[in-house]
Amino acid sequence: MIRVTVWNEYFHEKTHANVKEIYPEGMHKVIADFLAADDVVVKTATLDDPNCGITEEVLNETDVLIWWGHAKHGAVPDEVAEMVQNAVIKGMGIIFLHSGHHSKPFRRLMGTPANLCWREDGDLERVWVIKPSHPIAKGLPRYFELEHEETYGEPFDIPEPDELLFISWFSGGEVFRSGCCYRRGNGKIFYFQPGHETFPIYYNEHVQTVIKNAVRWANPDYRVDKLSAPHVKKIGTSDSYIIG
Repeated sequence: MIRVTVWNEYFHEKTHANVKEIYPEGMHKVIADFLAADDVVVKTATLDDPNCGITEEVLNETDVLIWWGHAKHGAVPDEVAEMVQNAVIKGMGIIFLHSGHHSKPFRRLMGTPANLCWREDGDLERVWVIKPSHPIAKGLPRYFELEHEETYGEPFDIPEPDELLFISWFSGGEVFRSGCCYRRGNGKIFYFQPGHETFPIYYNEHVQTVIKNAVRWANPDYRVDKLSAPHVKKIGTSDSYIIG
């Protein structure tokens, strides 16, 4: 069973009536519910939890971390961001959703500011699947549409993705690299753009399919207990170094 932790800053749902109406128990609860229906073991964590709900123990018991943040990136301690970064390098998978591109863990893992162009007019978004052979794209049509979404546009200040799965077009004319895969150390990273809090994006069946598939893809192939650069002896000596 894949162990998933869904992290959400859980701010807008408590402070904006229109967001609370869409996600009365928080976006993390909606995401956790459809993942649990997919036979995934799911826990949730929010900014309100002690240490933001992120500890070494939590990360060690998480195969894939899902991260949603927007207004409170700065409230996440640097120490927490470093723990997440190290967990990914050791092998934990991570999925960043929507404005998670400006989170401290994402910026650390990308090594760039991850800035982009944006506009909040509720434009239609058409998500084009440009790599249908990828496991994250399994079960998707050639494209799918979101009636209203916050517009993101290029340039998007990120490293060239290892694999680009989705490109989005918005009715205002912008295009955006909306599904990007990376590897850092032993860990797999997926960034997925849809998910603005004022629209019911995470109830969309295709969005749910992407996230379910991404969890399976990001599930660790190989994971180490700690980060180290071991000193080793020549082959043939009495001491040996065991990988893993």
